[in-house]
Amino acid sequence: MALVNGFHHLTMSTDGAQEDFDFYTKTLGLHSVKRTVLFDGTIPVYHLYYGSPNGDASTIITTFPFRKPGVYGRRGTNQSRAIMQAIPKGAAAFWEDRLNAHGIAASRVTRFGADRVVFAHPCGIVHELVESDGDSREPIVNAAKGIGREHGIKGIYGASVAVMDRTAMDDFLTIALPLEKEADTQEGLVFRVPDTNGVVQRVEVLVDRDSAQGTWTLSGGTIHHLALNTGDEESQMKLRAHIEGLGFTDISEQKDRNYFKSCYVRSPGGALFELAWTTPEGWAKDEAPGEIGKTLVFPPWFKDREDELRAGLEEATFQ
Repeated sequence: MALVNGFHHLTMSTDGAQEDFDFYTKTLGLHSVKRTVLFDGTIPVYHLYYGSPNGDASTIITTFPFRKPGVYGRRGTNQSRAIMQAIPKGAAAFWEDRLNAHGIAASRVTRFGADRVVFAHPCGIVHELVESDGDSREPIVNAAKGIGREHGIKGIYGASVAVMDRTAMDDFLTIALPLEKEADTQEGLVFRVPDTNGVVQRVEVLVDRDSAQGTWTLSGGTIHHLALNTGDEESQMKLRAHIEGLGFTDISEQKDRNYFKSCYVRSPGGALFELAWTTPEGWAKDEAPGEIGKTLVFPPWFKDREDELRAGLEEATFQ
């Protein structure tokens, strides 16, 4: 039984809530999947989810907009560096033109043999749209925003991680998770994430010994974690025990995220990984199927704090 089956989601801390919503839903054409709040700590901060209309695993990007509390971090080495999403072969030119037309500087590059469009979220986090022919997922169509099937984002392609010590990260990704190493070149390392449907999803490791140490806490302008999909609780617990048994003891107990269950582990290369599986109710736990992502919802354990949290959140229309 495979303990990992693709990515589950990718999460970052951003800046303004409305500009974040506009970037993902209007510019990139993703759909709002859930609007809730940060479950950890006491600061009122949104937790926004974007992806396919039904919120399919491996399409989800999530954000914590930190503009109101004013908590910002530093992008650097020993930290996840770029969010990567898959697009159909031949779609790079469309996206380069579209992003530049929206005032977002975008350029085309090739790395590890894959053509990609590189640009940045308004808060500065690097994003890449990678042309991938090894992807059977249906593109995310958003006709109202001018994005059709031939160009739509298919879902997560992966993420890049900047490290000082490539050997330690190599060992972690291949032995602890485990992923399959596909390439080891001057450009860096490439690891394939197992996926039973054959969808190409990857972690790219780039060596950076010159930048300062990146921030690991929840702070605006940084990627917080990369979540792998274990499919169910049994696989999650087996993988957690395997990782801890290897001596990677910086791993959390299971946490209830209302729509999925999670464990977190810090890699020696700095990137925080999550092991996640979606509960049977999933996104429809507090919103009707077909209506997810339309309202602000709170987990049951925040029932007595809803008014306080609403009052403390940044103002945004999400329109």
